[in-house]
This record gives sequence, structure tokens and C-alpha cells, in this order.
Amino acid sequence: MARVTIDHVVKKYGDVLAVNDLNIDIHDQEFLVLVGPSGCGKSTALRMVAGLEEITGGDIYIGDRRVNDVAPKDRDIAMVFQSYALYPHMTVFDNMAFGLKLRKRPKAEIERRVKEAAELLGIQMLLQRKPKQLSGGQRQRVALGRAIVREPQVFLMDEPLSNLDAKLRVETRAGLIKLHQRLQTTTVYVTHDQVEAMTMGHRIAVMKEGLLQQLDTPQALYDRPANLFVAGFIGSPAMNFLPGQLVQEPGGTIWAQSDDGLRIRVPENRRGALEKHVGREVTLGIRPENIYHPADFRGPTDGKVGHVKVSVVELLGSSVNAYVSTGTHELIAILDAEHAPKPGETLDLVFEADKLHIFDKTTEQALV
Repeated sequence: MARVTIDHVVKKYGDVLAVNDLNIDIHDQEFLVLVGPSGCGKSTALRMVAGLEEITGGDIYIGDRRVNDVAPKDRDIAMVFQSYALYPHMTVFDNMAFGLKLRKRPKAEIERRVKEAAELLGIQMLLQRKPKQLSGGQRQRVALGRAIVREPQVFLMDEPLSNLDAKLRVETRAGLIKLHQRLQTTTVYVTHDQVEAMTMGHRIAVMKEGLLQQLDTPQALYDRPANLFVAGFIGSPAMNFLPGQLVQEPGGTIWAQSDDGLRIRVPENRRGALEKHVGREVTLGIRPENIYHPADFRGPTDGKVGHVKVSVVELLGSSVNAYVSTGTHELIAILDAEHAPKPGETLDLVFEADKLHIFDKTTEQALV
């Protein structure tokens, strides 16, 4: 096991800058997730760590060894791809053992490693089957097993669950978490799915257009997004955004006011940090789960209520997604099903002021 250091790494394809000055220090035994939309450079970054892409600039270290010029087979890494890439004519055992046979490991060691990995993944009964006799989830576990038997310093996983159906993705995701807890091998995992990132990663690196936007724990990304992009990318449903400004009353109270009239009083403990931004054009952000029906909100509602009109209600069992309008802007609120509104209804909703996010309109950086 080893730490991985990505030090000022750049990747260009001609004039196209795919990865721009990427700096990430991945700790030993850490499960780090690279997340972002398609084309953001996350898979390219992973492939550079693997040695499958030549870097344009910077350095990559695995442990204390600089691996810029080290061949992929000599980096002591194991990679799991989006496609399972199993040999169709080989049994599960032979697929898992293939890499070890190429390295001329003793037969007894190969059998031990394959059986241990198969038991770990719950596929010991499938060792004599061929890939065409397996389900998608079973094939994915075989691909994982092929990586595990290598006993590498680092696992690299490039969207390994994207070919699975929704139910199987959830099950396999939990299995991967348990697997890492047992093996404690440094893992770098690429996904475009922020739910996968939030549930699996010790830390998450959010990328956009080749640039690292924020690197932090899942909870910190959720609670304190560094900019508008991270705020909108992390969380499901996505954070609501409203253009507006900060205004201050003569007595000192600061209000966050949207362009269409929604007003939320900023808590006193945030006044000091925001006073210098009074009068500035801002973007207000509030998560759907931080908007409440008054009957479900505990505490005073003064300065937190907005008048809205309901357009669409999605029933989800214990809760509903209510699409509401504050005037010219539509928001999503997650409300308790017991107080589900009806389409066309107008009502007052409570906006949890302590959870209000405020971003500079020009730079899109968080102000507090």
C-alpha cells in the first residue's frame, strides 16, 4: 500500500488542455473519488496515474517513487474499467489468475490468491463458469477479483458500476465499501455520479474542465461548497439558485433578497462576514431539504418565510418533491408527505436561514 501524489500535472491533446495543474495528495489506505461531469478530465487523470496516458507536465509519485517514465506493468497498480474486459473463452478462475500466470507466480500461490479473492467477493461457486454464464454484477465482481489477486499498492477504478442496473449498483457499491474496509488498499475511484462519490469516498476531488474545484470530505463539500459549481453538483436534487443581493437595514440586520422578492434574514452570527458585501450582486443557494412546510419546522419562522406557488408535486412515499415558484424562478422543496401541497396551490414555506449559501455573482466563489 502507498500514498499517491499528483504534483502539478498537466495533460494536453494538441491545443486542448484536458487536465490543468492538478495537485492531489492521496493518503495511504485512502479511498479518494474523482468526480465531475463528462469531459472534466477525471478519467484522464486516472489513466495518467496508471501510466496509460503520457503526462505533458508535472510529476506523479506512487509511494516515494516518481513513476512518470515507469511502464504501467511496473507501477504495482491494478485497474478496474467500466467494461469488464473479461476473456470470454476463459473460466472465471483463469480470468482472475491470468495476470499472476504472466508474472510466473507459483501454481500454489495462484490458487491461494484466487480462492481468497473469490471468497471475499462471494463468487467461489462461479470459478468454473465462463463470462457468458454470468450476470452483469457477477462479471463486475470477477473484474474486481482479477485486480484483488494482484495485491497491488494502489487500486484504480474507472466508473466500474456504470454498466449495472440501479438496484445492483447500490448493492455493489456497498460491497466495494466493505471490500476497502477489509483490504485497506489505497484506492482512486472515478465516477460522474455524485451519489456514488458521497457514499464511498473518504475525500472527494470535484473537477470541471480539467481544473480541480474542491478537494474535501463528503460532508464538507455538502456543507461548505467552495463555489457555485460544487454547490450545484453535490446534492440530489441539486441546490436551488436565485439571483439577488444583500441589503442592510439601518439597525444592522442583513437580508438576502432575490430579484423576484424573496427575502430571508441572514443570521446574526454571519453578519460580520457579510457586511462588506452589502449591496453586491450575489447568487443565493438553498438546498431542497432545507425548505420546510411551516408545520414541520421547529423554531421561530420570523424572517424565513417565502410565499410560493406550487406547479408540480412528485410523490416519493414518505416525502414529496414540490416544484414551487417564487415569482420568476422555480425551486424544488423536499416536503413531508403528510403536508404535501397540491399543484396550483399557493402557500408559505420556511427557508432555513442557517443553511443559506451566498456566492459572488461574478466570481461564483462562496462568500461565507
